[in-house]
Amino acid sequence: MATLSPGSRPAMRQALNAVARLLTNSSCDAMTLNWAALRYKHTAAVRSVLSEKYAPAYVNKVLCALRRVLKEALRLEIMDAVDFARAVDIPNVKVTKELRGRVLTAEEIAQLMQTCFDDPTPTGYRDAAIFAILRGSGVRRSEVVNLDLSNLEENTGAIEVRGGKGGKDRTVYLPESGLTVVLDWLELRGNQAGPLLCHVNRASRIVQRRLTSQAVLFILQKRGLEAGVTNFSAHDFRRTFISDLLDAGEDISTVQRLAGHTHSDQTARYDRRGEETKRRAVQKLIIPGQRKKSPLLI
Repeated sequence: MATLSPGSRPAMRQALNAVARLLTNSSCDAMTLNWAALRYKHTAAVRSVLSEKYAPAYVNKVLCALRRVLKEALRLEIMDAVDFARAVDIPNVKVTKELRGRVLTAEEIAQLMQTCFDDPTPTGYRDAAIFAILRGSGVRRSEVVNLDLSNLEENTGAIEVRGGKGGKDRTVYLPESGLTVVLDWLELRGNQAGPLLCHVNRASRIVQRRLTSQAVLFILQKRGLEAGVTNFSAHDFRRTFISDLLDAGEDISTVQRLAGHTHSDQTARYDRRGEETKRRAVQKLIIPGQRKKSPLLI
């Protein structure tokens, strides 16, 4: 657990607790199960039972967590290499469902932003800044709440993301239009050190207290209802960010670094461009030569 970023730990703890309860009839949790005692018959049973009850994406997440713990047991020399190799030799469940999430249209994003602009209170300025950062930089929800004022370079729009997924740091950038929105919020927030995005109480007073990921989710849902834009998540802004950059002709390597992905195939999985993009792409191909006009067609 200590090797994971703070944002990833709750999900992994939940996955490991699920395995421990399953194997011990709920008498153990992640912290009390003897993980080094697991063998292939145990891990294969976990995969089989979970596959019957849950979606492939969830099962594969649990299996990933299970393999990571067994690898630590191997490194600590409390598990034999042969037993480890057999125990982790369980394939992921094949995912045949359609891609999750969607791309937000320019009209939908404009509606969400306008809803915030129409709110003259500090809450409206802060929420507009949240949307601008999610849309303009493609950061994750867990990353946006961890941003401090010191992570923003106001002259360039550079944002230093510290301890992102996998504990990795990276630099992303806001477009000028997004930076303007964030700077409007900072005029109200002030230049005190602390969280970039913070709590606003019922009296519309800004409180230097960091927002939680759950609070951001609530804000998105609330503004979505006000704007008439439903069925979207914070991660859909990330999918939109990646898809729009690729559609604008940016190379996948650059987009990969902005997204904080280790491999380009991870970035490609976020691509939600539709059939029109594929149609436009093939128009760039030229079929050489030209047939002479047939007398039959004259």
